[in-house]
Amino acid sequence: MSDLKNQKRMASSVLKCGIHRVKMDSGREDDISNAISREDVRGLVKEGVIVAKPAKGNSRGRARKLMAKRSYGHCKGPGRRKGAAGARNPSKDAWIRKIRAIRRELKVLREDGTIDSHVYRIMYRKAAGGQFRSVAHMKAQLEQITGRME
Repeated sequence: MSDLKNQKRMASSVLKCGIHRVKMDSGREDDISNAISREDVRGLVKEGVIVAKPAKGNSRGRARKLMAKRSYGHCKGPGRRKGAAGARNPSKDAWIRKIRAIRRELKVLREDGTIDSHVYRIMYRKAAGGQFRSVAHMKAQLEQITGRME
């Protein structure tokens, strides 16, 4: 068997793949060994004597299975956790979710006329100060304020 290292290297360059993906027809070894230029190698590629093996990928099957289990709470126990509670669910993210929901609700209430701009401003500042746990808590406080105002 002749040394086809150079032909394999040229073929990998022509096929734009790695050396290990180059497959050569063992029956046409003489033709391959005579190919000394890239043009010769291109001709052999065109004939189908030299081909690139299909690229191998990593299967996501196991990952999908694990994600499905985690979606309903399995495989999330203390032994699986690496970060602290604050790293896995940062308090800043929780605050952002909460404040955006409250501000969105305040805007809706102002637009449909439930509250006027003065009350809106008061509640907005209180929300920014962290006075409300949730939208429901904010609405409960709002009922007390509007009840006292009327």
